[in-house]
Amino acid sequence: QVQLVESGGGLVQAGGSLRLPCAASGRTSSIYTMAWFRQAPGKEREFVAAITWSAGNTLYADSVKGRFTVSRDMAKNTMYLQMNSLKPEDTAVYYCAAKRSYYNSGMTSAYDYWGQGTQVTVPS
Repeated sequence: QVQLVESGGGLVQAGGSLRLPCAASGRTSSIYTMAWFRQAPGKEREFVAAITWSAGNTLYADSVKGRFTVSRDMAKNTMYLQMNSLKPEDTAVYYCAAKRSYYNSGMTSAYDYWGQGTQVTVPS
């Protein structure tokens, strides 16, 4: 089993920045890919960004390209999401996820483990 814990959420003004860490514990050797998803009120959970654990290859949703950066610190078993130029439409609960494969990284159903989520609010 793998446990994931997100932190770093909060309220930030439009145009501001925020960094979300996700700490992994347990059988971290089984992780191939980690990702961030988000879910706004009344909407489905959507893919934000993913990173392969060993090589560090990244994938982004079009809505966040150029503004968000996903990275990982293998020594700390921690993934990060650096969010810049935040917009009100970025308001959501952000979830960390991990899976035991490299495939279908944009699909919610592909992930084996999930964190509890952290709220990010960008007032309009």
